[in-house]
Amino acid sequence: MLKIVALIKYTPELLGDRRFAADNTVDRDAVEGRLSELDEYAAEQALKVAESVDEAEITYLTMGPDGATDALRKALSMGGDKGVHINDAALHGSDALATSLVLAKAVEKLGFDLVICGMASTDGSMGVIPAMVAERLSVPQVSYAASLAVAGTTVTIERETDAATSTIEGQLPALVSVTDRTGEARYPSFKGIMAARKKPVDVWTLADLEIDPATVGLPAAYSAVTTITPRPPRQAGVIVKDGGEGGIALAEFLSVQKFI
Repeated sequence: MLKIVALIKYTPELLGDRRFAADNTVDRDAVEGRLSELDEYAAEQALKVAESVDEAEITYLTMGPDGATDALRKALSMGGDKGVHINDAALHGSDALATSLVLAKAVEKLGFDLVICGMASTDGSMGVIPAMVAERLSVPQVSYAASLAVAGTTVTIERETDAATSTIEGQLPALVSVTDRTGEARYPSFKGIMAARKKPVDVWTLADLEIDPATVGLPAAYSAVTTITPRPPRQAGVIVKDGGEGGIALAEFLSVQKFI
């Protein structure tokens, strides 16, 4: 049986009014959360791979606050077998290094043949977690897949760039990060939504992963936000009444803004 672990994240709604808490971390209670749009592609590819082989098991894995369970249920409504939610107060403010440590420990505990994740999250947009998790697991990272296929113990992707499309292969166990070029994620059916309510979702803490709380969280972060400046309010635009010299006024404006 092919064991697939799909990494997903609970992120603030893209169009929401994001705010920061007193400790300069994102105030997740100030805006609605959801399954990261980019991770929907990871869930879809996990399902397609599972459908292409004789037998497979899909586990969705997330690390986050209480609301992250909603992201797991959304993914499970698309398909898959179970979810794991790593939820511990000590994780608040964890940077990419700590996050990759926790996720890798959880993947190891689950056991895996293939790890699938999005190319980046829609909140931090760093795009480094796939490489960090692969390094901690000591497996090949096959990144930025525009298409994904598994045959036997070989995983094959196509990676699209501005210059060319490359075909890249790796041997399982492996980690694959996918892009939004892989195709739209399926829409959960009513039957899938109802079935997702009955699928198991385990909650793990740092103790379950044998991780020292002192190595994660904001106090242990190698990088942190030190200051935040609110975006200045939008200023009214300049209206030029063309009395025959509108072109000159436009050129002067473009010159001041250094567009010309």
